[in-house]
Amino acid sequence: MTRLLREFNFLIKDQGMIVWLLIAAFVTSTAVVLGLHEIAQQRSTIENLIVLDSEEREIVQSKQSDWGGAAYYTFHLTYDEPSNFAFAAQGQRDITPWKHRIRMLALEGQIYETDSSHPEFALIGRFDFAFVASYIAPLILIFLLFELRSREREEGRYELLTASYVGLMSPWILRLGIKLSLLFVCLFIPIWIGGMYSGSGIRTLLWASFHTLLHLVFWGLICLLVARLNFSSSVNLIVGIAIWGLLGVFAPVSLRIAIDNHVTLPRGGEILLTQREFVNDAWDLPKEATMKLFLERHPEWSAYTNVNRPFEWKWYYAFQQVGDQEVEALSKSYRDGISLREEKVAKLAWLSPPALLERRLQKLANTDISASLGYEQRIRNYHSKLRNWYYPKLFKDTPFDASQLADLPKYQAKQNSN
Repeated sequence: MTRLLREFNFLIKDQGMIVWLLIAAFVTSTAVVLGLHEIAQQRSTIENLIVLDSEEREIVQSKQSDWGGAAYYTFHLTYDEPSNFAFAAQGQRDITPWKHRIRMLALEGQIYETDSSHPEFALIGRFDFAFVASYIAPLILIFLLFELRSREREEGRYELLTASYVGLMSPWILRLGIKLSLLFVCLFIPIWIGGMYSGSGIRTLLWASFHTLLHLVFWGLICLLVARLNFSSSVNLIVGIAIWGLLGVFAPVSLRIAIDNHVTLPRGGEILLTQREFVNDAWDLPKEATMKLFLERHPEWSAYTNVNRPFEWKWYYAFQQVGDQEVEALSKSYRDGISLREEKVAKLAWLSPPALLERRLQKLANTDISASLGYEQRIRNYHSKLRNWYYPKLFKDTPFDASQLADLPKYQAKQNSN
């Protein structure tokens, strides 16, 4: 303990170390504040949209005189509520939509009409705590440790220090531990304050702390190994930054390119275009052909599919349904491809510790790819409930009763508590 305190008192006088620690605290605090602000804006947007959606639906429905018109003109808000820890790792929320307004039309095209507000973040990543902990913190640690041994050697104190300490109590281990611990504190005072403010669970914060500490220990060991090569301080710095670039930038980008080339999948725009083309062409197809395709999925309506007029709502929504059936295989291929890519990335993520930590934090925050695909599936489930509610009225020619619209299925968002 005496040696530890002696090294701490020595290091605390190092103005360079203090500057880097202050930078770490400032960068982390900024990322936390920006994350809290972004999530607060998303929650505010959702709350406002819920109110506006309800008001608009009431106005629109008051003007309708049949079930088909009510289904056509009524929008339904769906959204993916952010978790309490989403401020720390926003992940897919900056790349894929977290809100949709859908109608009783063909669904797949509506899902792939993205409204992402920050397409640039798909390339550079959101400046959040996950980014700071995964990429900036290791770089700061390299700047804190690149002179670990070389500075003492260059100033002629190396032999004396080596003779004074042995084993795990060597000055290099002590100094590494002190600097790493101080950096860890600079990272986690802001994230714990932000987590408590946002209502994040203690377990989530502990897991985030544990994963980040392991990440810092890994980079500390890298710096210690580089220091043992007896290079000069400038060479140590170059080697450290090169390793950071290799593991943090080159490795994940190379893996992503290789996996994307290996696992090909259709684009969302291709699904959207295919569905629209089919729906548009359906106007010119014989109505019997459309109804035959529709009955493949809904044989229970076989006694109600006669269309005797040029336009009937049940025929219109039947070919909307068939439009979804037409691109179902394409859409499933897209989702399966995304899942397969994610599975392969998960298996190889250990090759890039920064990418691995970022994935861990996104998992804790429910902002990873699986969470995004889960939101899409909730939209499909809800749209299916809308169809099941309207179809009996459309196919059985039930007299329109506006009061029954109050019984429309309500969208239920996933409740996140982490």
